Amino acid sequence: MGRSRYKILNENYPYFITSCVVGKLPLLLNPKINSIIIDGLRFLIKERSIRLYAYVIMPDHIHFIAEGKDLAKHVSSFKSFTARRIIDHLEEENFEDTLASLRNNKLKHKIDREYQLWSEGFHPKQISSDLIMEQKINYIHHNPVKAGLVATELDWEYSSARFYIDGSSNLPLTLFGD
Repeated sequence: MGRSRYKILNENYPYFITSCVVGKLPLLLNPKINSIIIDGLRFLIKERSIRLYAYVIMPDHIHFIAEGKDLAKHVSSFKSFTARRIIDHLEEENFEDTLASLRNNKLKHKIDREYQLWSEGFHPKQISSDLIMEQKINYIHHNPVKAGLVATELDWEYSSARFYIDGSSNLPLTLFGD
């Protein structure tokens, strides 16, 4: 989980999780990169039995609400898996400037790799009530609107907002309240 002071203390609660791209690079506007992230979330749900309640992929960070056994370990694996696949994609497509930025933003103690995609840690915040859960879901869905990327939550493709309106989703999400 990195050197974060945030920890997952009780696996019987869902957690609001944030992961940022190093240097706030807006890499997550690329549809191929977003499909890698969606695939990683799908793996967490199907293969690691993680319940995913809500998510949004923003240009330089992701937010999601998840719950499950060994959540910290699985989120760490998700970040490692997606970083490797995204870096492979950037190398295959010769995104040299982006790779140089990932190299330059890499923390000095990360001597086992050439690049760093995600910032350390993932800042889990325990959700201990229905009210907080509703607030966090609304925050996630409103994030692209607040950032000026779209006019309404339903206009942002990389979010679970549609799931909460009409049940459609490209991921097997868990509806809060069921």
